[in-house]
Amino acid sequence: ARHGSGCTAAKAPTSALAEQPTPVTRVIHGWPLASTARRPAASTIRSSAPLTHTTAPSCPASAVAASAASLVLAALSVLPVAPLMAQPASPLHARLQDAGRDPALHDQLYKLGRKAAAVCAYCHGEGGNSVKLDVPNLAAQNPAYLLEQIRQFSDGRRKNEFMQGMIKALKDDEKVGVVMFFSSQAVQARPAAQPALATQGKKYYDQICVRGHGADGAGNEKIARIAGQQTEYLRSTLKRYRDGPNTRANSIMTPNTKLLSDNDIEALVAFVSSMP
Repeated sequence: ARHGSGCTAAKAPTSALAEQPTPVTRVIHGWPLASTARRPAASTIRSSAPLTHTTAPSCPASAVAASAASLVLAALSVLPVAPLMAQPASPLHARLQDAGRDPALHDQLYKLGRKAAAVCAYCHGEGGNSVKLDVPNLAAQNPAYLLEQIRQFSDGRRKNEFMQGMIKALKDDEKVGVVMFFSSQAVQARPAAQPALATQGKKYYDQICVRGHGADGAGNEKIARIAGQQTEYLRSTLKRYRDGPNTRANSIMTPNTKLLSDNDIEALVAFVSSMP
């Protein structure tokens, strides 16, 4: 592509889309259940040539920066996206689905969860709106996703000594009830503190994040809701994904964050945290 300044940048690689079976969510009594249907999903990404960037000697610094940013977005836009899949079968997820089919059980577990959630309020806030910038909101989080995180803390796949101790103290019905309670709460919307930075972040979001987290940032049963999330939590999580498998590895998030600079992350944080 030719810039007005005379800069030359290579074309972004193309992607190949394959038709794969992915689940469609249907809602029963307010709780999502997965069923299988066919929907196009990103699978294999092929590039015929590596990205290259050549700049004419007279290219202004601003044009170079803009071209470099465009190449980063182009490279990230062809990275793989996780297909929508049901969470692994577990007694906890089965109990959650039972509550979706049985209104009496739903009410019983919800009341149990609301009571148990009181111990979470010190960090995660009343109703799951965190009172600490580095602690995530739990309000409106996808129930199946949130329950899977509880499972991973319980069995040690996710490491946090405090969280592991808190969760292990809960009975199984309390775990399911806590998820039901928090997922039904509303996130408190916050306007962007830096609108210009948030606008820049939206460009990155639309190129990189929208395929997994959705246009509204709500995610799905496999992928977290991130809309309205706490700023420091977003910042530290993105950097931990980007900086390697010894911090927080994820087969999808790691390659999708690998090319982000600290400034790119700041822009994404500004936008995502302000999403309603």
